[in-house]
Amino acid sequence: MVDDRYVFSKMNPVPVADRPDLIAASTFEALKAIPDALVFEIDPSLSETASVCQTFDLPEHVMGNAVLVMGKRQGETRKCCCMCLANRRVDVNTFVRKTLDVRSASFAPMRMAVESSGMEYGAITPIGLGDEWPIWVDESIVAVEQLCIGSGVRSGKLLIPGAALLDLPHTVLMSGLTS
Repeated sequence: MVDDRYVFSKMNPVPVADRPDLIAASTFEALKAIPDALVFEIDPSLSETASVCQTFDLPEHVMGNAVLVMGKRQGETRKCCCMCLANRRVDVNTFVRKTLDVRSASFAPMRMAVESSGMEYGAITPIGLGDEWPIWVDESIVAVEQLCIGSGVRSGKLLIPGAALLDLPHTVLMSGLTS
């Protein structure tokens, strides 16, 4: 495990129960599966990963990104939520496309992602996402002791053990998901 907990101390994270206003309703409910989760407040205009890293001087290897991807096969839409570290990129064009068994895969359109997730764009998280989005976790995430991810709303960020994502329903650890 990589222990980077110290990098978040300046954000004054608190238990999620203390600040439910910083978490989407569906995410708050699903966090029962991750009882040691913490949350901290951020300026909503800084919600994007690159902005958070730059503003708070955080390394990309402690930041997780949720990428909603979809494709079609014989009229059927196939979807997944790919979780990767900010210093890695999801291999949408090869790995995801082949694993979904679709001709082409692409990021879900913003409007569809927001409506389907019930979360704000730039804050989508796999926690509380819903059954229609299987969660694929890149193997590099599980080694991160304290992973910073979206909370479902742009004014908050969650801190969870990376391996805790594997405790969520419909989650699969994927080797080869990123490059």
